[in-house]
Amino acid sequence: MTAPSHHDAAAGTLPRHQLLDERGEVREDPALSPYVEDLTLEDLQHLYRSMTAARRVDKEGTSLQRQGQLVLWVPLRGQEAAQVGSAWPTRPTDRLFPSYREHAVAFERGVRPAELMQLFRGITAGGWDPEEHQMNLYTMVLASQVPHAVGYAMGTALDRRAAESEGTPPETEPEAVVAYFGDGASTEGEIHESMVFAASYDAPVLFFIQNNQWAISVPFATQSRVPLATRAAGYGFEGLRVDGNDVLGVVAATRYALEKLRAGEGPVLIEAETYRMGAHTTADDPTKYRERDEEDEWGHLDPIERLRVHLRTHHDVDDEFFETVARENDELAHELRAEVLAMTPPAFEESFAKAYAEPHSLVEAERAEYLDYQAGFTTQDDPRDTETGGTGA
Repeated sequence: MTAPSHHDAAAGTLPRHQLLDERGEVREDPALSPYVEDLTLEDLQHLYRSMTAARRVDKEGTSLQRQGQLVLWVPLRGQEAAQVGSAWPTRPTDRLFPSYREHAVAFERGVRPAELMQLFRGITAGGWDPEEHQMNLYTMVLASQVPHAVGYAMGTALDRRAAESEGTPPETEPEAVVAYFGDGASTEGEIHESMVFAASYDAPVLFFIQNNQWAISVPFATQSRVPLATRAAGYGFEGLRVDGNDVLGVVAATRYALEKLRAGEGPVLIEAETYRMGAHTTADDPTKYRERDEEDEWGHLDPIERLRVHLRTHHDVDDEFFETVARENDELAHELRAEVLAMTPPAFEESFAKAYAEPHSLVEAERAEYLDYQAGFTTQDDPRDTETGGTGA
């Protein structure tokens, strides 16, 4: 079985790359195979651990939201290979700009699950230190992170050129920037504007599209008449289509793209064709717009299952490894739940200090007004107390 595609005929000469098929067999791809020849068994096991850990955290996130412990949760089930496969090849100095579903990317960059959950618990608008992990905070406004990514990439390239012109070239290799967004966001104007600027300035940015086939309830066939990777040609840079459920293919495509970015060859676009197995968010009901047959068809293309089969059949990985990973993931979920339940919201008045970086007279006046309003509930006696002998009944 091959991955369903609405637009194979429109793809023209743009191939769809795949290295690890749905049966766990490795295929030869002259363009990308060389980029994964050095992968060891340890590397493959790391990819498997990361993908399964992300799925286990995702399951716990849904459970916590259903139990009223999270305001919202955004499931990633089905997109683990696209996320882990694209984040793992990056360097610690590269900068990543996520949207709001890149949980596996965040974990691969060292963000703790509990840090990420703070946002969905309503504790904070962030959750982790972007400078520590070289990964920006989640962006809830669709596509708004992509102009930020391009601007950052333009800045790093200009800084590097300025240093070289002064005769003091940087000691480190060039940074790369990765901008994550989905097929739904690809229809936003910010994406077009970002690609225009990226092409004009040869910005070292990888546009990584996770085409999960649905923009909430709108199918991809309605969003675009052509594969999204073909759009890159209109801006003058390279676009690649890759099986987004094939972690080896995603690793190879990402390595290829990062190599071009570091060589100063301008931006690259990767369209990872995958599938959102669950709901858009926990506020969504996909049964209202999606057929079960479609979900079953994509279920046979599960990215984790194909890597599991590959490890068993081609690397003699036994049950002990998989059982150990499952136990570790359950422990991770148990610890996460305990941390989430222990989270307490900050006092509301603390939010006034977050409006501006420096003190602001108008904000201080509003804060004083709020505190005075709150004080009115605690200092005034309830007249009912006198009438009822202090019971208030």
